[in-house]
Formats: sequence, C-alpha cells, structure tokens
Amino acid sequence: MYDHINQVCSLIRARSALVPRVGMILGSGLAALADELDEAVVFPYAELPGFHEPKVPGHRGELALGLLAGQPVAVLRGRFHFYEGYGMPEVTFPVRVLRALGCETLLVTNAAGGLHATWQVGDIMLITDHIFMPGLAGHTPLLGPNDDRLGPRFPGMVGAYQSEWVPLAHAAAAGLGFTLREGVYLMVAGPSFESGAELRAFRLWGADAVGMSTAPEVVVARHAGMRVLGFSLITNLALPDGPPANHAEVLDAGEAAKPRFAALIREVLRRGAFVEGF
Repeated sequence: MYDHINQVCSLIRARSALVPRVGMILGSGLAALADELDEAVVFPYAELPGFHEPKVPGHRGELALGLLAGQPVAVLRGRFHFYEGYGMPEVTFPVRVLRALGCETLLVTNAAGGLHATWQVGDIMLITDHIFMPGLAGHTPLLGPNDDRLGPRFPGMVGAYQSEWVPLAHAAAAGLGFTLREGVYLMVAGPSFESGAELRAFRLWGADAVGMSTAPEVVVARHAGMRVLGFSLITNLALPDGPPANHAEVLDAGEAAKPRFAALIREVLRRGAFVEGF
C-alpha cells in the first residue's frame, strides 16, 4: 500500500504543486462546496489508481486541490462505501493519499439520520465521538499486517475528534446565526436503513445520529496521525415509530441545507487558519 500511495501522489503532484493543509470529505449532496475552490485542479477518481467511481447518487467522484477560505485544501467530492462491495482498506485509501499529500487535518462530513424526535431535518451536528459497528464486527481498515510507515499497530480512538476545536466550530455557527447540535455518530454497514428495534438500541447505546460512512475514514486518519473534525448533516429523522427513510429524502435535505452548510465549512476554515495545529 505504501508504494501504491506514493504512485498516486506522484500523479497528483505532476499537475499541482499545492501542498494541502486540510483534507475534506464531502458526503451525500454536499460536493458542490468544492466548486468554490480557487485555483482548483480536479482529478476524476477514474484517473487515480485505487480510487473507485461512486455509484451512489450525490457522490461525484473527484479529488480537487485548491484554496478555500484562504486554506490550501484537498477535497474528496464524494466517497465510495463498504456497502458497495469495497473492502475497508479500499474505502479508506483516499484518506491515506490525503495524508501523504500533506494534509494534517481531516474535515469529514456526512448525511445522517437524527435519532432525536426534537431534532429537525437540516440540523448540523458536530461529531464528538463515534460507534463503529462494522469495525466492532471485525470489518476494520487496519485488519492484517501493519506497515509502521503508515501508523502504529494499535492506534487509540479515545478523543479521536478534536475536542479543543469544539468552541471554534460553535463560534463559527453562532457567527452565521444558528446553533450546532453535538453528538455521537453511529455507523452501520447499510445499505438497508435501520429497523425500529435497531434504532431503539442505538439510542440506548448513546448514539445521536446514524449513517453508513465516516468511522473507518476517521480510524485511518487517526492511525496516520491526522487531527479530525467532523460534521453530520441531519437529512432525515431516524425514529422507531416514524416514517421510513429514503435516499431521495437525503439528497433533497442536502440540497436545501447546502448554503448554510457551505458557509459553516468556510467559516470553520477561516477561523482555523489562526489556530495553531489546525
């Protein structure tokens, strides 16, 4: 994998001299934020060995390098998923590439179902922790021999999401006139949405939102020594007695919330430029 990562980075560096500081993963319906990059250089996933073209609507399948809110960034416009048949090392390979390109921080986003009846579609949740259900069942991107050049054998996940940046994220939201939710993100394998009994169990376990991505990317980011900041866009309410979720609803909610969500990410990046270690 180490050599494969360097091969992909060589292809990218042949077209862009930018050294990104922040890597970003934009989830369902959120990829349009990357259209705002200045001096952008775009790489379709099809041109990058080891990257797969997403088959899920709302995921473009492009890596873009450029400047956003003054920060040099590398943006993954969409992701490919475990439920599409890819192994966890494949799903997280783009994070390895982001790290090798120079990214020290991973800003990860997703669309998620809110597990609270008092929440609303369009809310944005700052991720404070996660429950990685497939990982607990053995589907982890770190399975197999460890390459010490990529990270330690046993990386810790306590404090995986940068708690010292919580005030920064809340201040960014407040400056834009809204309040962030906070909570624990639980990842399921998908692609089926959850049963009522599962949703009740997730609440008992302390989860606040549920989705089908993100946790393996964060595991690899932490394995590689990256700092992590994560946001979930609540695109539906995942309630045991509520209406069943559907993907069209997810995309519609992402489209409606796009201006506010994009403004939040820009403001977080702007404020992060003045924070040591961001």
